[in-house]
Amino acid sequence: MTERQIAVLHFRPIEPWVEHVQLLGERLELRHEGCDCDLEEMARRVAALDGEVDAIALQGIARTLRLGRDRVEHQDAARVYEAAQRTPVVDGSGLRDAMERWAVRLAADAQPGIWSRKRVLMTPGLNHVGLAQALEQYAEQVRYADAELFFNLPDFAPMETLGLAGSLAVSRLSSLSFRLLFPQPGTPQHPRNPRLFRWADILAGDINAIRRYAPRDLKHKIIVAEWADEEAIADLSERGASILVTTMPSLGDEVSRHTAAVFEACLAALRPDKASPLSENTYLNLMADLEWQPAIRYLQPEEAEVNLFAFVIHPLSLKFIHKSPKFWWTRYLPDRLVERFAAELPPMYLSRITGIQSPATGQKVEGILIALGATPREFLRRDPAFAYRRLIKASRIAERFGARIMGLGAFTSVVGDAGVTVAQKADIAITSGNSLTVAATLEAAKQAVVKMGNSLEEAHKGCVMVIGATGSIGSVCSRLLAQAVPNIILVAPRPEKLIALKRTIEQETPGANVTISTTADEYIGQADLIITTTTAVGQRILDITRCKPGAVICDIARPPDVTEEEAALRPDVLVIESGEILLPGNPDFGYDIGLPPGVAYACLAETALLAMEGRFESFTVGRNIDIERVKEIYRLYKKHGLQLSGLRSHGEFLSDEDIARKRELADRLRANPELAEQWAREARARQGRRPGAQTGPAGERGGLNRWFPVATAAGAVALVVGSLLGRRGNH
Repeated sequence: MTERQIAVLHFRPIEPWVEHVQLLGERLELRHEGCDCDLEEMARRVAALDGEVDAIALQGIARTLRLGRDRVEHQDAARVYEAAQRTPVVDGSGLRDAMERWAVRLAADAQPGIWSRKRVLMTPGLNHVGLAQALEQYAEQVRYADAELFFNLPDFAPMETLGLAGSLAVSRLSSLSFRLLFPQPGTPQHPRNPRLFRWADILAGDINAIRRYAPRDLKHKIIVAEWADEEAIADLSERGASILVTTMPSLGDEVSRHTAAVFEACLAALRPDKASPLSENTYLNLMADLEWQPAIRYLQPEEAEVNLFAFVIHPLSLKFIHKSPKFWWTRYLPDRLVERFAAELPPMYLSRITGIQSPATGQKVEGILIALGATPREFLRRDPAFAYRRLIKASRIAERFGARIMGLGAFTSVVGDAGVTVAQKADIAITSGNSLTVAATLEAAKQAVVKMGNSLEEAHKGCVMVIGATGSIGSVCSRLLAQAVPNIILVAPRPEKLIALKRTIEQETPGANVTISTTADEYIGQADLIITTTTAVGQRILDITRCKPGAVICDIARPPDVTEEEAALRPDVLVIESGEILLPGNPDFGYDIGLPPGVAYACLAETALLAMEGRFESFTVGRNIDIERVKEIYRLYKKHGLQLSGLRSHGEFLSDEDIARKRELADRLRANPELAEQWAREARARQGRRPGAQTGPAGERGGLNRWFPVATAAGAVALVVGSLLGRRGNH
């Protein structure tokens, strides 16, 4: 097979070398040689090769300079290109745009989300117009570092404002040395403004410029360039860059070591009609025959094995701000003012969750914790669109960090249509976490009932009450419990929904004894287990003094339906939260979510579990939770080694001794009905003497809330104080 011969002239000193490659079924010989010379000498080298080889590739020289929509001929380059009359002389400009556009699309198909919502810094944008335009279709913003790199000027050129500045820059660039325009390989020597590089998620452009001008710390950055050699890969890896994407086809290597100039020279040599012009149109049909993928190389091997998720939290009350040592003085500001300002804050990144790993598959997952500022009262006060807008923005933050699924915590999982609208409008999967919340709740309730003195057999013969039974979590809990317990009482405020749920349960579970009521107090004394899952902020949902001795209340409402003060009225009744989950591995949340190390709320655990399984789908959304989904998530829960962390009550874990004392008291009351009645009367008397026993200010119930992000608190307070001081200054 006859080899086509390509001369590759580097505008820098190198040791000459020859390599043999194959492209489109043809063999090619690439002869590399360097020139530590001026353009006159380079022109003489080109003239000497004219007619001796099939194509000449120029490395480090470009005849045309393009930035944005502007282009100009370099004033000194023409003589080099015109030195050859028979052999085509190319610099990559004939196909660079097309190949970079194609590479961006192929990479997005191969690795969904790799570009999504990212901040891109063109380093530089010079002669990478196609790359910039392709990334702009996916990215949040594309900015240019050209002014910073070439002229040491402040950053001034986002894509949409390049305009006149771009024209002036291109005109000025046309007189600069090629060695300044196209930096030589080597270690960084002239880092530019680090703020500009910190802003970016993606550095795209010239590999040598990126290495020369970027700061040492490139942690979590994605690098996009035409090519990279082993020296460049080692340098970027050492500096912490996450991913390297090369946009030119590899000619036998893991990543492309060849520039657009070399690749264009190869296609120029292979074009069927030697008289055809050296343009993109000439190359397109040859490019269409390529079978290739842009190389996507993880520079930090451990990151390649990690699946990313995101999770949204928000404050359940303002008490955490008031009790914080840093913000104790906020108690002297009007709560409603602080609360409303906090609600208006945009979603914000809080921390990165690390260290989660499945013992079954070894799959590692990491999470992005995102905070909203609204309390439950603010969510209820406003139109659901208020929450939707913020959750959609949160999903874009999640995308930017590379997450492929986002979980909705606390009120965000039930507001409006419980995630349906957000899932439709977000470009990543969404889950409310309610499937695992149901499974964990039932598991925790079962353990609690047994620990309070009922065997499993007795528990299956008892009576269960579900308050908030027609809600998304309450309804599926009711349906599952009806299959295990013969007597079930459903409580919810809307009769028509209760009737519909009763009929559904009776159809699914013939023989179930279903009682429905719009209030709990009339039937609460019959229930061995009470599950309460409401969104009734600031209202008393049940009268704990009427509970039977030894009853278990599983309170999964947020804020809780049973306050710590109310629970204290009946020390024989066990009040627990929904089951919190101990995640496998060595989880580090990077932020205090109010739980012990490694322990997560079930809704967060569901999101992490789906990432662990690689199920990037909107698993639980809407108000009608599929029972089969609950069973499926419970199967995954068992598969990946998750487990309940223990029983908790009002933020504190209950020891076996704590429960034993409650059980002992409950046994005494069960054995003596008269004593039990006397105990209940005394509890009601204490309840009546408590100020605000019937109701409390909305959003202020539930004890100390440790979920409130300190950053949100600071932002709210800053806005309030700034507003007050600003007004004072204006007067």
